[in-house]
Amino acid sequence: MSLSVRVIPCLDVANGRVVKGVKFQNLRDAGDPVELARRYYEQGADELTFLDVTATVDNRSTTYDVVSATAEQVFIPLTVGGGIRSVEDVSRLQASGADKVGLNSAAIARPALIAEIADRFGAQVIVLSLDVKRSARTESGFVVTTHGGRTETDLDAVAWARQAIELGAGELLVNSIDADGTKAGFDIDLIGLMRANSRVPVIASGGAGRASDFPPAIRAGADAVLAASVFHNRQLTIGDVKRELAAEGMVVR
Repeated sequence: MSLSVRVIPCLDVANGRVVKGVKFQNLRDAGDPVELARRYYEQGADELTFLDVTATVDNRSTTYDVVSATAEQVFIPLTVGGGIRSVEDVSRLQASGADKVGLNSAAIARPALIAEIADRFGAQVIVLSLDVKRSARTESGFVVTTHGGRTETDLDAVAWARQAIELGAGELLVNSIDADGTKAGFDIDLIGLMRANSRVPVIASGGAGRASDFPPAIRAGADAVLAASVFHNRQLTIGDVKRELAAEGMVVR
């Protein structure tokens, strides 16, 4: 586990605007990505994750101009995902200001992409984005989805995470679609399972509703916690979450 816990706001972007829904459905406008990025940076966010949630569905590249504008406002690590299909896409994103890239659908379609990017840029650049649902069809009880949670695969979430790490993924972003947007708390079972099967950092995502939801995710094995709507709606600030974590004896930056 990391020495200090990272708190990471997530900007799910569609058509140049931040959106948020419940279980990836009924997306609604949540604001301007550049303005929100600046707010979270000023609040003390450790990193920022930018996910173009319709790039794969629309079969297009990530919106580079929004990434560039966001990178100009924040001076913390920026992870960008959505529509990344090649080493050239990663190179262009880095030129636009991204520090790391999130891979999901394209890596599932062609796992060798992970190794190609790792060989060129290093494993630390790759965040495997896992959009996971509970399923009785898999050995672990969790199945991987693609296309913003719209399409179930036949991949066991744990087996796929292990394979991706062997290929060169340097971090796991584990998002519970069952918990996403519900504000009922993180899926602790899922986090614990991923921690037990991963030698790389695990980012917990999906379900945060209160400051008290974050410490259990860390105790379950997460190295970082990621949330969206609770920050977008001003229910919580980054400081609120860090204070809660610190009060539970966890080291924050």
